[in-house]
Amino acid sequence: MIQSNDEHQKGVAKIAASFAKRFELPSWGYALGLLHDKGKERAAFQQYIRKVNGLSTDDKKHYNDHAHAFVGGILAKDFMGKDVLNLLANQIISHHTGLYDYVEAENILQEKPLPEEIDKDNINIDIPLLYKEFLESPFSKFKVDRKHFHHLSRMLFSCLVDADRLDTEQFMNLESWQKRKCSSTVVDLLPKLEAHLQKLQLDAVDTEVNRIRRKVQEQCSKTSLGEKGFYSLTVPTGGGKTLSSLLWAMKHAANHAMNRIIIAIPYTSIIVQTAGLLKKIFGEENVLEHHSNFNPDDIKNEEVREKAKLATENWDYPIIVTTNVQLFESMFSNRPSDCRKLHNIVNSVIILDEVQTLPTDFLQPIVDAMKAYQKMFGVSILFTTASQPVLSGLIEGANPKVGFKGIEHIMEIIPTEFALHDKLRRVKLEIDNTGKTYDEIAAKVSEYDKVLCIVNTRKDAKELYNRLPDEGVKIHLSRMMCPAHISETICKIKALLKDEAHPIVRVIATQLVEAGVDIDFPVVFRQEAGLDSVLQAAGRCNREGKNRIGHTFVFSLSAEKRILFGSMAAANNARLNLPTDSDWFAPSTMEKYFQQLYFRKDTFDKKDMKHYLYKLDELCFETASKEFRLIDDDGMNVIVNWENSMGLVENLKKSGCTYSLMKQLAKFTVGVHRSNFSQLIKYGAVEEILEGIYVLADRAQYDNAIGLKLENHWMEEILMI
Repeated sequence: MIQSNDEHQKGVAKIAASFAKRFELPSWGYALGLLHDKGKERAAFQQYIRKVNGLSTDDKKHYNDHAHAFVGGILAKDFMGKDVLNLLANQIISHHTGLYDYVEAENILQEKPLPEEIDKDNINIDIPLLYKEFLESPFSKFKVDRKHFHHLSRMLFSCLVDADRLDTEQFMNLESWQKRKCSSTVVDLLPKLEAHLQKLQLDAVDTEVNRIRRKVQEQCSKTSLGEKGFYSLTVPTGGGKTLSSLLWAMKHAANHAMNRIIIAIPYTSIIVQTAGLLKKIFGEENVLEHHSNFNPDDIKNEEVREKAKLATENWDYPIIVTTNVQLFESMFSNRPSDCRKLHNIVNSVIILDEVQTLPTDFLQPIVDAMKAYQKMFGVSILFTTASQPVLSGLIEGANPKVGFKGIEHIMEIIPTEFALHDKLRRVKLEIDNTGKTYDEIAAKVSEYDKVLCIVNTRKDAKELYNRLPDEGVKIHLSRMMCPAHISETICKIKALLKDEAHPIVRVIATQLVEAGVDIDFPVVFRQEAGLDSVLQAAGRCNREGKNRIGHTFVFSLSAEKRILFGSMAAANNARLNLPTDSDWFAPSTMEKYFQQLYFRKDTFDKKDMKHYLYKLDELCFETASKEFRLIDDDGMNVIVNWENSMGLVENLKKSGCTYSLMKQLAKFTVGVHRSNFSQLIKYGAVEEILEGIYVLADRAQYDNAIGLKLENHWMEEILMI
């Protein structure tokens, strides 16, 4: 059975139009579909495709080039002029390769003539309707700032890419296509959440904390009826923020007929915890995890497993749990695989959990992106944290040129008079800025039986762990351990804290436990850091209010010459510049802290996205995509010998790379700085089994307690988590 090019183009046009209709540009989606494969009518392409499929051809002419995408781009420009370069033409010429920078796009459209055999007279595109739609679209109607235009370009690209893939899949692999689309809607799932919350309330003991949690939920229900826009939920640790924010989001979505809930979280350790809770409430078939540590093959139900694999391509699911990196890097990507999902963000609710972790070096493009998605694509965004950053009004930096306009208005769900920071105050914070040694801090930590100590670097974690006495249970937790090891260790800590047979449990950890990990110690130590980090650490202390008061101690290791640097130094200095008698838990103090932090910033746009994307006629999609990386990847990944990882490595050697295998191996990977990696290579500890894939097979090099072992002379450079 053969699908004609005309059938394919019309099929893509129909699907793309349905996607673009969500932001009131259906005819533009339709035009993209009708034109995107027009170049396949070229004699050169017809000869190529027939040969590839084993079909005979009467055309004896030899063609050096069978490219097809440029043809639709030329037609779009001929029909509507150069103004549609980044509304139609670029999307069409790049639908296989990725959106081009403007110079490259213009060159592609100019260097080749329209092939003679292309019929341009029978293309059913209503040009006056295109202009009319654009003038009535949110972009024009709401007078959206022209600097946000690149998001509209990328959204139209998303519509075309997903429509093209889906129409092809429907013809080539109908069985796979039929597995797509989750049948449940947010409205269908809301009763499951309400039933879960009702059961929790019935089973809960009547305590002050549980009464506050109910009050927070009631306030979330009440405010969910508000208009689409920006909202914040500022609730101290233990106030039931996760479920309350979900209740607000689902009711808000139901009230406004919104399509899905997208929960973006900064750390994979929290994602696993949150996704597990949501799957328990809504069923595994209704919650999509999309992050580096999740492998869909781990899902036991075959039908759910296949649906999840497909859904990671375009996010067509009612509830999605992902990372900040996945969400925001997709919004700035030029690649078809990343952009494909973007149109399914339209008319959705986004929950940004632990919003204080947004990287300040990228704050301007991130805030601008959120403003654009809210205004143009009908998105509502909820910021949740115990440490709300300043994101509204004028964001001021070290000099006037650095500042930018934040979000115009953010509606705080919890009224000031609730005073939750007082009612949920279960921790006394003691700060000692005088420099201490490792021995002094280890001795102080050892005075307590159940205690968590959070430090800034892997080196500090290892040094303190080695100095703890060998009594009871002592645990090390850092990114020198692979993700599988970390997950096991966190589960072990939770179990030990509930087990009265183990009275001594001392944990030394890096910041990976700081935000959102559900552990509860009566005493917490935190190495000096920004106020947001200090309060997140305090959130692991007396979390459930089992003690009348918990204690969190802030300390300095400057006596060991462990001097902070970079963004960590700026954050710590911002805290040190606040009055020593500040109420550290008050939202007003947090606001002053972030203002202090921002005043130390030379830029909120480190990679100069303004230059690449804010000039309407000079959009550089490809360059911006390469530059917009929220995590500086200055390291190398090494597969370590833990559990069944070496068996997987043998499979890799035999069968080569597969998506499933690489996902499984990601759980056994540790990232190291290039300098340390070079030393490992030099000493013959690491083997490159396939190009770019490195394995450290020696089990003695991976310690059960601390993970990957590096000799001290390999550890001169501080490794941050």
